[in-house]
Amino acid sequence: MCLIVFAHQLLPGFPLVLSANRDEFYTRPTAEAAFWQEDHPQILAGRDLIANGTWLGITRQGRFAAATNIRDPSQPELRPRSRGDLTREFLACDSSPAEFCQQLRSHFGDFAGFNLLVSDGLEMVYANNLLDRIETLEPGLYGLSNGELNSDWPKVNAARQRLQKLLAEPDKLSSDALLGLLSDRKRAADSELPDTGVPLELERKLSSAFIHNPERLYGTRCSTGLILAADGQHRFGERNFNEQAELQSCHFFQLPARPQTASH
Repeated sequence: MCLIVFAHQLLPGFPLVLSANRDEFYTRPTAEAAFWQEDHPQILAGRDLIANGTWLGITRQGRFAAATNIRDPSQPELRPRSRGDLTREFLACDSSPAEFCQQLRSHFGDFAGFNLLVSDGLEMVYANNLLDRIETLEPGLYGLSNGELNSDWPKVNAARQRLQKLLAEPDKLSSDALLGLLSDRKRAADSELPDTGVPLELERKLSSAFIHNPERLYGTRCSTGLILAADGQHRFGERNFNEQAELQSCHFFQLPARPQTASH
């Protein structure tokens, strides 16, 4: 996952509104979004079929987790554990976001550089292992790519602006609208590019919200639009793309409302 913009506890009745793109090598085997009926039937997510984790997912109870890698060529990528374990383990447990991240801190070194977002529908916590940072987020509008949270990157700033504009018209809010939010393939001007340590030409190709880099067999594999509602009627949409950056499939899920406790 390489670009996420989200509103945390900003829109009344909707604890989380999110749009995200997952960028990955086209050759990495992946399962499209579905409930994980065989092992964790409460989890709704796509799945990495090599390490068995996920980049982004939710549960029927409204838990949420997502991870991005940190672009830093000076850091080794080969570590004992996959970043997809982080999201899977949070979604499968019942720890609070803060408890989970604090328990994770002693294992930060087991993973290559990551940004992690975890929420139980009330609290949202952000963790960055390279900075040894754990932060409980205030209500607000956030953007995350392969740097720090709210890094001053052109595609992060532009995506936050698009989400802010959509939230200003809540009657137009839908998972479908969120899916289209990060479809921009325009690259940033050289003067606006961040310096993340990769060659300039690669920095250019990674600067758009939607990435298509056929030379490296790499690009945006899927987009996700997510609305978590306070009444439990969550909406999750996913679009999947092939190596030609063409739309390959779409999936939409409407989770039912939580049972109401009878009053006496």
